[in-house]
Amino acid sequence: MLLKISRKRTPKSFFLKPYIVSKTHIEIKKSSGEKVAFSLDKLRASLRRSGANEKDVQSILNIVRDELYQGISTREIYNRAYALLKKKKSVFASKYKLKKAIYELGPTGFPFERFVGQVLRHSGYNVEVGAMISGMCVSHEVDVVATKDKKTIYIECKFHSEEGRNCDVKVPLYINSRYRDIVDKHAQGDQTHTEGWVVTNTRFSADAVAYGICAGLKLLSWDYPKGNGLKDRIDRLGLYPITVSTLLTMREKNFLLGRDIVLCKQLLDDKFYLDHLGVSENRKTRILNEIALLCNDNNTTT
Repeated sequence: MLLKISRKRTPKSFFLKPYIVSKTHIEIKKSSGEKVAFSLDKLRASLRRSGANEKDVQSILNIVRDELYQGISTREIYNRAYALLKKKKSVFASKYKLKKAIYELGPTGFPFERFVGQVLRHSGYNVEVGAMISGMCVSHEVDVVATKDKKTIYIECKFHSEEGRNCDVKVPLYINSRYRDIVDKHAQGDQTHTEGWVVTNTRFSADAVAYGICAGLKLLSWDYPKGNGLKDRIDRLGLYPITVSTLLTMREKNFLLGRDIVLCKQLLDDKFYLDHLGVSENRKTRILNEIALLCNDNNTTT
């Protein structure tokens, strides 16, 4: 006599769970060499900032997640997500590559200084880049001097072309000593209308942030202060660097940077530079349409 063996039907979700769970324990390698746990939420947030809709975001997340492996680099994840976004819409890819585009303002750092100057200019400041200011003891070349409503900001820009490098406490220590020398000469004891800033395209160490707070020095980095870092200001004002374009070649970007065109918004005003580059009318239209979409996405001022 044969015994009948009872078998429960296994739900389909059972077969999916082990695979998905394994992907939540993936370690990825940052540009600094540090290994951290992969965060699907962080990738989702960065994709949403590009302007892509939820359906496209989820589609890209599914593809990237399926291709993860232990030790994958953040660069490889970025490149894959960027390529997928570009297929959806070039303007999404442009916004997504913002951080990399800031690095492309190098290697000298001077275009970054002009970029910071333009961000402040479009925030209502009068700006001078590369100003020589006399201090109590010596003269100082200040990267950016911005003035508005009797307020003066002295800004030092620290640009790193190599990803993974951060600004440690030595940077604000040094900048603060220069700032104090200038203030002692010009403020005549009243420092309420002056500020010293350090702006970087990377991040500050914990000690650098602690010193900045203690010394009254304003720090601005890629994501500091939280909610008002460099990336937040750029998105809010629509002041994207020319290097975000997915349609311009690197040669064309360098040509424009060499003529002080550091913002996409500037190229909209000076379209004739594309004629100097010999860009065809069809391609010129595509480039300007991409840039117009970037600049018109946000019209909020600070």
